[in-house]
Amino acid sequence: MKRIYKPLPILSENEIKRIMSDGSIEELIILPLSIGENYPKWKFAQDLCVKLYEYPDPRVKANAILGLSYVARTKGKLEKHIIKPILLKALREEKEYEWRIIDALEDINLFMGWNISKKACSREELE
Repeated sequence: MKRIYKPLPILSENEIKRIMSDGSIEELIILPLSIGENYPKWKFAQDLCVKLYEYPDPRVKANAILGLSYVARTKGKLEKHIIKPILLKALREEKEYEWRIIDALEDINLFMGWNISKKACSREELE
């Protein structure tokens, strides 16, 4: 698959609903990134990323975590009591995209001032 880098789409609520109900896998992979980066309501963006983490495709799950880091970076808000268990679960279970989960967790810790699983984020611990 050829990678093409382009700006993330700015989606309306109707477009988001359509993608959630019958979007292609490509749309679902991009959705949490677009929402995390561009959607103005942080709570909606957070909750959608949490919901997308439940999707069975590991690419969607990994990007849902990355979308949470975009929310942290662009909105400066996340609910730790909701996000922390998901992050820890992702670290345990999502081995194929572990590098992306760790990058996202490092960003979340940085932008939120949190200290979630610093040991798991240590690159030396993984080697």
